[in-house]
Amino acid sequence: MSKTYEYVTEPALVKGNHDFKSLTALITDINMRPTPKGWYIAFGISNILLFVLLFSIGYLIWEGTGIWGLNAPAGWGWAIINFVWWVGIGHAGTLISAILFLFRQDWRTAINRFAEAMTIFAVMCAGIFPAIHVGRIWVIYWVFPLPNQMAMWPNFNSPLLWDVFAVSTYFTVSLLFWYVGLVPDLATIRDRIKSKLGKTIYGTFALGWRGSNRHWWNYEKSYMILAGLATPLVLSVHTIVSFDFAVSLIPGWHTTIFPPYFVAGAVFSGFAMVLTLMIIVRKIYGLEEIMTLDHIEKMNIIIMVTGSMVGFAYLMEFFIAWYSGVEYEKAIFILRATGPYAWAYWIMITCNVISPQVFWSKKLRRNVAFTFFISIVVNIGMWFERFVIAVTSLSTDFLPSSWGYYSPTFWDVITYVGTFGLFFTFFLLFLRFLPMVAVAEIKAVIPQADPHNYDENGEFNPPKVEIPEPIKDSAQKG
Repeated sequence: MSKTYEYVTEPALVKGNHDFKSLTALITDINMRPTPKGWYIAFGISNILLFVLLFSIGYLIWEGTGIWGLNAPAGWGWAIINFVWWVGIGHAGTLISAILFLFRQDWRTAINRFAEAMTIFAVMCAGIFPAIHVGRIWVIYWVFPLPNQMAMWPNFNSPLLWDVFAVSTYFTVSLLFWYVGLVPDLATIRDRIKSKLGKTIYGTFALGWRGSNRHWWNYEKSYMILAGLATPLVLSVHTIVSFDFAVSLIPGWHTTIFPPYFVAGAVFSGFAMVLTLMIIVRKIYGLEEIMTLDHIEKMNIIIMVTGSMVGFAYLMEFFIAWYSGVEYEKAIFILRATGPYAWAYWIMITCNVISPQVFWSKKLRRNVAFTFFISIVVNIGMWFERFVIAVTSLSTDFLPSSWGYYSPTFWDVITYVGTFGLFFTFFLLFLRFLPMVAVAEIKAVIPQADPHNYDENGEFNPPKVEIPEPIKDSAQKG
């Protein structure tokens, strides 16, 4: 027998004939050219939504949580659902930046910067809901681990206090990680911008960066340490968020599958949101040669894999409920699929399990418009997943006499919609004033960054790649 080996070339991470200078200009000119009218329109809409959020929070503090749709069986509603959803959105940025960095996946360089920004802004949105859902927000400091002589608070056995530690640590490390990566690029804009005010502001935040060998050594060491710190946080944050449910005794919540199930769902929804924003940004700012179809395809593969993991978790929930022999557990899962909230359950299944399977097709994985549609569908499905988990178990607990039906009110809806105003206000400011692609990192993946591509005179002369003839390995004669 004979074997035939094919030579497969790795596709270029940056399309077009870009060099260091053209990449710097392509990315940083976005921040230095006059602000387009479309940005002002989008920023105005975001500010209106932000005002809606502030008004709804103010009215909530004035009137109390009675303005929400909470009732006797369902003491948790949209506030906790939105908290878990926004924290999940914030997972992809650190995963792309930290875990893919440690695994030396160079394709992350095109998308890690604005994925990190998305993480920070999503966690800011998430942090609002635990604060306002407690009711008496003026004593929210009771949940903080402050010294107190009476030793009455905080309750360290409460998973809500664990959330304070988990989310605040995650936010702090993600912010530091994002800022450290920004320093070389802030110095690049400082050197290129014309205005004196701009030079002062960017120069201040660039921390005196000159690009010396010593600076690069400190930068890479710091970046590696922060990546190592952020990696376990990616897994731990949503694990601790899942404990909000898993450490209780309520049917449908009291299960050990929640931590890995929540982490997979967070990566799933986070990558979907990154795709949604990336597709818009690459089109508006003409970055198709940096954020290529290959990047979209790789992210679609991750969405397909994590979507399958989430689907497996849904199946295992039913199996565990059946295998446990606990009638309450069996009943809650049957009610999810056939009861009063069945409409939400089947929306969740359709969006989270069925829709990502279309990405088995390479043609659809590389279809930008279709990917944009699926990315939105996935995040709708992930919101309904949190709705199904939170509401169905509370509304149908141990005693049928206490069962009820949860419906959101107008104030639930506009508070949630208002958080998009907060998110996009900060995101638009980021797009306007900071480089959305890591300039220093994207330069490292083009051919000009490889010292082997220069001749003895220092001229750039990359070797031509020749595809060898198929190698045939003749079978040994017996």
